[in-house]
Amino acid sequence: MDGPGAYHPDAGRPIPFRLGGPVDVAQLIEVSGTTEVDPHFESLLPDGTGWMCGGGSGMGNAGYLARLGSDHSLRWVAVMWNSNPFVGVHYEGATAVFTNDWRNRLRLDLTNPALA
Repeated sequence: MDGPGAYHPDAGRPIPFRLGGPVDVAQLIEVSGTTEVDPHFESLLPDGTGWMCGGGSGMGNAGYLARLGSDHSLRWVAVMWNSNPFVGVHYEGATAVFTNDWRNRLRLDLTNPALA
């Protein structure tokens, strides 16, 4: 993904993005001490097969992205503790381009089986 925004000390340096395994949500809530989530967007996928949504939580450092089915059922969720909140998405074919509140972009190929 693109590096941090212009005002960040690591500006211009790429940030690796790795998919992890399943997460124990109850444990995360216990460790972080919060159950608050601030949704910022929900967007219909271009092919109409579902939705993408995203937002943030915590003290402004956490962000999340989620893919929902056409019936709004949860397909997957990605929680990032140091991403800042995601505030929007646009599509370039099968690639979703998410933007956080620092205007950093994360591109995900939604044809990847892990993200479908």
